[in-house]
Amino acid sequence: MIKAVPTTPYLDQKPGTSGLRKKVPEFQQPNYAENFIQSIFDSLEGFQGKILVIGGDGRYYNRDVIQKAIKMAAANGFGKVMVGKAGILSTPAASHVIRKYKAFGGIILSASHNPGGPTEDFGIKYNTGNGGPAPEKITDAIFERTKVIDSYKIADFPDVNLDRIGKEEMPGGMIVSVIDSVEDYAALMEELFDFGAIRNLISLGFRICFDAMSAVTGPYAKEILENRLGAPLGSVRNFKPLPDFGGHHPDPNLANCHELYEEMMSDDAPDFGAASDGDGDRNLIIGKGAYVTPSDSLAILAANANLAPGYSHGIVGIARSMPTSGAADRVAEKRGIGMYETPTGWKFFGNLLDAGMATICGEESSGTGSNHVREKDGLWAVLLWLNILAVRGESVADIMSQHWATYGRNYYSRHDYEGVDTDAANGLVDALREKLPTLPGTKIGDLTVTSADDFSYNDPVDKSVSNHQGIRILFEGGSRIVFRLSGTGTSGATLRLYIERYEPDSTRHNIETQAALADLIAAAQSVADISGRTGRPAPTVIT
Repeated sequence: MIKAVPTTPYLDQKPGTSGLRKKVPEFQQPNYAENFIQSIFDSLEGFQGKILVIGGDGRYYNRDVIQKAIKMAAANGFGKVMVGKAGILSTPAASHVIRKYKAFGGIILSASHNPGGPTEDFGIKYNTGNGGPAPEKITDAIFERTKVIDSYKIADFPDVNLDRIGKEEMPGGMIVSVIDSVEDYAALMEELFDFGAIRNLISLGFRICFDAMSAVTGPYAKEILENRLGAPLGSVRNFKPLPDFGGHHPDPNLANCHELYEEMMSDDAPDFGAASDGDGDRNLIIGKGAYVTPSDSLAILAANANLAPGYSHGIVGIARSMPTSGAADRVAEKRGIGMYETPTGWKFFGNLLDAGMATICGEESSGTGSNHVREKDGLWAVLLWLNILAVRGESVADIMSQHWATYGRNYYSRHDYEGVDTDAANGLVDALREKLPTLPGTKIGDLTVTSADDFSYNDPVDKSVSNHQGIRILFEGGSRIVFRLSGTGTSGATLRLYIERYEPDSTRHNIETQAALADLIAAAQSVADISGRTGRPAPTVIT
């Protein structure tokens, strides 16, 4: 039986960079999740009888909303739902399942790298048939629908057993298929990478430490790294996904992975350390005594991708988000391939990947991926690094130093001011925008401004225009500072400051990063009055 349930709109359901994210108690309000899911369905056409993929990162409230989504999919006319066992699908794995089984789209329940638990974060996002996040024209339509919705449709049948793999026909005829969360993804990784070479490297004593952060990548990493590649038992830590991520913040940065960092900097460090985040789309890479910034990782992976079987014919282009350092640009220039600078948000890479204009994409926020799916992919980046290390037979530190010697080094850091008063953060950005026309040609300290703008992106594929994507101030010599408000938090505002200096001189490639960027950090404080406007004397997190 299908029920039409009367409801009233919530006016705060505007999707952000990657779906709708709120605290769990907000999602637990009457009909809150149902309103948003119905608004997704109401904004789509042509899905009758088609496949919908549903999965999430295992965080608190996942199972509850999955059951709602299954019953609502049935009521709205989908012919089949594919859901990961226990409701688990990493974001890149969900993208792959959508693409492999030619699904109409997918609902991914995650707040990515944000904390989980009864009072923490939850999220819902819709991915289209290409496997990537819905473009703005769809998310805008969803938001408009949420403001006027007056009912939702839901089928009345018992909850699905999410812990038993198999198919079941529900009353009304829709098929629910509970699938192995890991198998399809692991098989894809075996196609892309030389598992034999990596197995041989590990058999020779190469030591790996992977921290899954009690999040969704755990089952994938354990199956691939330990079971298929032969890493010793215990190489994958915190591999069981927990609803609250063990009380930790599942964002793989140096603040949240400080134990792994300290271990990798010790005398008896493993050869390779890595971590992934809540939904499996981000990565942290640390070699023995050598932390790799996400921007450098993107550049190094792009420069060496041809060493992996899936990219043996080379790559056609690289795309990076605007705040990401220009290290990858220098690889593209030297290789004579395409280079694209986009706004933050993986959906902007989707058009380039679908059009065959780019092969590898990356963001400074620890997200890297390729055309194998339409999401960033943390474990993919780890495996490509391992493939490169196995073929080159060199350490992470050696590969980094050789890369800098060839292309120059982009010193780079991100300073996050989290939970800032929203009005204060908006005021800071508005004041900067007003200053932009007056800055070129002026000096800030000893630095000369060459240009300043509020980044706009003209999509070369669909010709759409995205304005106000971040404030850039560029200086003589290739240095720059970037200011941007993040769209991934759930409380207050997060002001992100990105600082970058290009250094071509190889004798100056071993300066401590914050020291190398000191004058740029001071310039950012001066031009934006960060401390005065936010009340914060220092960043919350420095990466």
